[in-house]
Amino acid sequence: MKKPHRARASMRRRPKTHKSSTRKSSRRWSARVTHESDALDLKKGVFKSRSPKTIAHSLKRSAERSKRRKADPYRSALSMLTFYINRAGTNLPPGRKKILQQAKGELRAAFGRA
Repeated sequence: MKKPHRARASMRRRPKTHKSSTRKSSRRWSARVTHESDALDLKKGVFKSRSPKTIAHSLKRSAERSKRRKADPYRSALSMLTFYINRAGTNLPPGRKKILQQAKGELRAAFGRA
């Protein structure tokens, strides 16, 4: 008498996991922070500017006008800029990173902290 055929471990059905839906929602969390943050109401495309001075002045304007920030304007603006630089990570080309780092200096100067 033959034994009943047992499915191989690789052929067995596994319970479905919802990794893809969980991954999609948390995939761009850093982008969501820059858009929906309580720290600042940023002008659209502020970090895409090629001028460090333009970036700094836009961040300053946003920080001073925002009613939702918790810290002083300088700290909020610098923290948002640093957050963007850190979250972009290896995807940020060296030229963009240089411009954003220069924007930190411009931000200090704009707030009179140089």
